[in-house]
Amino acid sequence: MLHPQNPNTHPDWLAPHSLAWYAQLGAMTGEYVYPWRSTITEPNGESLFMEQISRMVPNQSVLDIGCGHGAFTLNWSRSAKEIVGLDVTENFVQKACTQTPENVSFVVTNTKYTLPFHDDTFDCAYNRKGPTSAYPDIARVVKRGGSFIGLHPGDQLSAELFEWFPHLFGSRPTDTPILQNLQERLRQAAFQRVDIQTVIATEYFQTPLDVIRMRCFGQSPTILTSVIDQHMESVMPIFDHYATSDGLPTTHMYYLVRAMV
Repeated sequence: MLHPQNPNTHPDWLAPHSLAWYAQLGAMTGEYVYPWRSTITEPNGESLFMEQISRMVPNQSVLDIGCGHGAFTLNWSRSAKEIVGLDVTENFVQKACTQTPENVSFVVTNTKYTLPFHDDTFDCAYNRKGPTSAYPDIARVVKRGGSFIGLHPGDQLSAELFEWFPHLFGSRPTDTPILQNLQERLRQAAFQRVDIQTVIATEYFQTPLDVIRMRCFGQSPTILTSVIDQHMESVMPIFDHYATSDGLPTTHMYYLVRAMV
């Protein structure tokens, strides 16, 4: 029996989180929103990050690195003195700018270059699953003694999906390239203090289609349709075998960064 091909062999496949991938997602939806349904046990990286941000931003001038379409940025508009969101995807920022209070602004920029702000512009900053390439310049634009909080996917995020659906996801990750890159970026940032906490919870995918939607996040509708046609028949029995009453349990791993500039 021939197994269906890994979706990344499709000629229209774009490398996830590449500039082309972000541009395509922005053109398709204008939003950075996960298309699959799942529930996540608490505490988890997201909930702890939210808790930390809620304590950091009141009455502060805040930088949001990798703001996407601005929904998360706008959460803090009532408590922050001022908040600036930046993102490389123009369609995301265009959508964000349609609903902007006076104390919120958005900037299109590539964080691989110098951040477009003067020295000591902000009291604090955060990065919610955004680009680590911004890290070396944070200490310049955030005032000394200011706080920084970051949240990044862990190396074993959803690792079970690679084990259970290898023809869909490929081989299971075994080392820690994300953590190693994060540590190097933080070293370049030259913060006064840095702590990286690994936060592990359980994410339950609700249906086999949600597993496929997760794999095809940001890809074209043509790819999604093709993957459903080729993989759904093999995904369903494996999903049913490992699923519980809550859904298909997978590792929800994130790195939570706390630092002082």
